[in-house]
Amino acid sequence: MVDGASRGPGQRTRTDRAAAGTARPVVSRRRELGDVSARSLLMTMLGEYVLPKGRPVWTSALVEALATFGVEEKSARQSLARTAAEGWLASERVGRRVRWALTPPGRRMLTEGAQRIYDFGGGECTWDGTWLVVLVSVPESKRDLRHRVRTRLTWAGFGSPEPGVWITPHADRETEALGVLKELGLSDDAMSFTATYGAVGSEAAMVARAWDLSEVEDRYEAFIDEFTGLRPADGDAVLHAQTMLVHEWRRFPFLDPRLPSKLLPAGWSGAKAADLFHSRHAEWSPVALRRWEELTAEHGGE
Repeated sequence: MVDGASRGPGQRTRTDRAAAGTARPVVSRRRELGDVSARSLLMTMLGEYVLPKGRPVWTSALVEALATFGVEEKSARQSLARTAAEGWLASERVGRRVRWALTPPGRRMLTEGAQRIYDFGGGECTWDGTWLVVLVSVPESKRDLRHRVRTRLTWAGFGSPEPGVWITPHADRETEALGVLKELGLSDDAMSFTATYGAVGSEAAMVARAWDLSEVEDRYEAFIDEFTGLRPADGDAVLHAQTMLVHEWRRFPFLDPRLPSKLLPAGWSGAKAADLFHSRHAEWSPVALRRWEELTAEHGGE
């Protein structure tokens, strides 16, 4: 993700938007933290600390860790129960206490998610001008199915310039798209093909209709503003900072389609944000993992 070529319609920078009087409000971390759910934070902790160790964790340790983010004990326990009900965690009672371990599906899900999160933003995205186009129609009456299609294809990096039309410059995502459509029972009626953009209309306008890059840019800028100057002073502060670093970064594989530089606005800040994430994550990881080990040991270890 580097500075793109000329900007097309709908691809203005933050300065452009401010000058036009249409600047979006910057998404501050304080506002973001208010929107963080207990379950979402729990999933971040499971992926960052529990998955690498492969050991169960006592309820009290998870409750205490979530409490550092202002999550009340009742909400923390409800999050554990919901995550277990979805099949990602299994509980084991030992006397009067309960500990939690990742289930095989939970481990697979978090492993796949971790790979995408930690790999995201690395390397230059080359492109030969080929688009993958998927056509899939879902009736308006099936709102839940439409939502699942939108969520899964967006996660795979697709954008939708028109209802029922999904595009991506990553032609190698066809297998992933097919898997999604098969899982949702839509593959028989869907169609896909690859093509280059023609002479009608504007490729830049199509991109602007398929993805809200200005919103992604605002989030990258907020991420950079928050973590550039953050210097946690002790183990607890590092654990907190590392958790929030990963928690905020894990949004971007869903938000950012990783477009080639040719299709990006000038001054695109994604590459700077990626460098910041990877450097901070490497810097804080040893201390954060050590503090997590101390925290779980304080509650009885395994």
